[in-house]
Amino acid sequence: MIQIKTNKRNELIDITSKIQKIILESKISSGACILYIPHTTAGIIINENADPDVKTDLLAALGAMVPKINFLHGEGNSDSHLKSLICGKEKILIVENNTLVLGTWDGIYFAEFDGPRNRKVFVKLIE
Repeated sequence: MIQIKTNKRNELIDITSKIQKIILESKISSGACILYIPHTTAGIIINENADPDVKTDLLAALGAMVPKINFLHGEGNSDSHLKSLICGKEKILIVENNTLVLGTWDGIYFAEFDGPRNRKVFVKLIE
């Protein structure tokens, strides 16, 4: 499990190296890595991590797609629930040679939509 402390209401935190460290320490040679976030106002995204502007653009686009309106849900975070729904709360990744199989520019981001908060990412490796 990975513990994450978020600092903003909406932010993307690169967790690629933390997941890769868990895989290296496990010595799994080939299999699957399942990531699950047990939060209804957060998500997980795989996207480019070379240009930091991509994170800004993704958050801006999600904000435009799901603006804060007068939702019936009383906590004031319905937009966060919808952003989580769009991004998803789980991913399955391939592990080969004790390494995540990702594209050249791919990174794995924890997506916070209702922060700041203390969060968790569960990591399950299957050989």
